[in-house]
Amino acid sequence: MDYREKKPCKVGTPGYAKLGSGVVRAALPKKEGEEQKTIKIQAWWRGTLVCRTLLHAALRACIIQYWWRQRLEGLLEKKRSSVLENYTWEKWAVVKLQSWVRMWHTRLCYCRLLQAARIIQVCWCWHNCQAHGFFQGRYDLKASQLRLELDIFLGSHICRITDCIPFPKKN
Repeated sequence: MDYREKKPCKVGTPGYAKLGSGVVRAALPKKEGEEQKTIKIQAWWRGTLVCRTLLHAALRACIIQYWWRQRLEGLLEKKRSSVLENYTWEKWAVVKLQSWVRMWHTRLCYCRLLQAARIIQVCWCWHNCQAHGFFQGRYDLKASQLRLELDIFLGSHICRITDCIPFPKKN
């Protein structure tokens, strides 16, 4: 006998059967119209359960999709930030290197002029003249040029050398 089959019991009150320690209600014979109504109600209930299950599944899917979009957005923002930081460091390094090269070039120009002044001093120092002379000079270092003024005093004669040396312009 299949456990799903429901038969009226013979012993006791009609509609109940005693199995072991529990009491189980057996199905009573129904009329034809009631059976159709029952089938419709059961179909409606199953449809409601399916709708509810699908609604819950759709809600869970929406939650997961929302979480995944947020996660991707965060990863994209992190990647953008990393790229921007790398770009900033690269530009900073380029600017720093350019400033060092310009500073080195300026120093090189200054050292050349200083060496030229020393050579002139040495040559004039050993030069045989009636009066010993001396040098006096000053320089002005600006962003775009080096201004140099040399005064050479030889007795009553004064030789003044003034020169402006422009620096190469930045590209």
